[in-house]
Amino acid sequence: MKAELPKSWKSLPLGDVCKTLKGKKPKNSGKISKDRTIPYINIKAFETGIPAEYAAPGDYPECSKTDVLIVWDGARSGLTGRGVSGYIGSTLSKIWSDIIDSGYLYYFLQSQYDYINTNTKGVGIPHVDPNILYSINFPVAPENEQNLIVAEIEKQFSRLDEAVDNLKRVKANLKRYKASVLKAAVEGKLTEEWREANPDVESADKLLERILVERRKKWEETELAKMKARGKEPKDDKWKKKYKGPEKPKVENLPDIPATWLWARLDSVTEIKGGITKDSKRKIKNAKELPYLRVANVQRGYLDLDKIKYIKVPEDKLPELLLKNGDILFNEGGDRDKLGRGWVWEGQIQECTYQNHVFRARLFLNEVAGKFFSWYGNTFGQQYFMAKGKQTTNLASINKTMLSAFPIPLPPVDEQVILINKIEERLSMINAVEKEVDINLMRADRLRQSILKKAFSGELIHSKGP
Repeated sequence: MKAELPKSWKSLPLGDVCKTLKGKKPKNSGKISKDRTIPYINIKAFETGIPAEYAAPGDYPECSKTDVLIVWDGARSGLTGRGVSGYIGSTLSKIWSDIIDSGYLYYFLQSQYDYINTNTKGVGIPHVDPNILYSINFPVAPENEQNLIVAEIEKQFSRLDEAVDNLKRVKANLKRYKASVLKAAVEGKLTEEWREANPDVESADKLLERILVERRKKWEETELAKMKARGKEPKDDKWKKKYKGPEKPKVENLPDIPATWLWARLDSVTEIKGGITKDSKRKIKNAKELPYLRVANVQRGYLDLDKIKYIKVPEDKLPELLLKNGDILFNEGGDRDKLGRGWVWEGQIQECTYQNHVFRARLFLNEVAGKFFSWYGNTFGQQYFMAKGKQTTNLASINKTMLSAFPIPLPPVDEQVILINKIEERLSMINAVEKEVDINLMRADRLRQSILKKAFSGELIHSKGP
């Protein structure tokens, strides 16, 4: 049951007391110039308060800094703002009333955002539905109370904004701390004392020797299987001479690492393979439908498995396309700053594959810690991927050759175990604090809505009547 409004208030359809004016794109607009002097308030300027586009004087709808603007077209239809002046953008509208305080109207529309945004019209691009907007019941307080309500909202919002700013600062500091932990880890500073106390562990050189033995063994097994599939049996071992060992990594401009570590190319320690290509027109016989990972699933330092799609995989390709526990995943394409992002597959889904825009790097030696390489790829490695990535009109990409040459630091196995434990211990603490901060940010958002609800039900201030 809805609470009754104070007796001195009125509830009126919004359309009875408000008018709207849709924006329009000027013919002559662009960067500021001698002719273009009036700010054009597009959606970006609406959000930031900083116009990037200007227009020549003309007969176009205008707004002042005190006017209330509402997003009329697009995913954020119903979002309101103010504080900018110029020509109104084509996806925005000005909304005002001749009898209502503009601040009072502004905060009321804020309280109605979810309702307006979820009741839009249009196919493809949503638009504010005028019938929905104008039929909203607008609780109108007496004129002398409107200013008091606005002042009280702003007082409480000011306190709330201060608390939110503090929470955001904490979150930013946590992000910096997380980066410093990973930086210290991949530079060896996190295990500096451990190395001094444990000088007699297997060296990284010896570890790499063992890895390369497994690398060659894997190549020989694969080549032998190919020959047998063609009905051929090798007469001698001459075919083994075709094996190509890994090249030495290029270590210019790389961070310093401990003397007991070494640099290696990714293809020295892992087998790299692209995934299955999605082709709806291709008919596959003897196929099995499997869940597969897309670029959207492979995030920086974690896997987002909330939305998983399926794809048909030829059964004879299953052995090479199924993910295995410990596979390191790298994204092949996207925005330049997202190249190479990834994480380690830990068998979260039984029989899962991956698309061709994702690479998997499978360790030749299982005792090596793939997480450490993934953390390195997600931090220092970004400079490499951004430098090597090929840019097309909209997207950037890396290929298998670039990924194969990716230089990674290789610590001794025993030290890798200690590193992983130290990193995960610190990240676990950071994540717990981040979660608490996010909870409080959501709580602040709910409190903001609660303040608005009280304001427009007559509960925020004591109503004295007209």
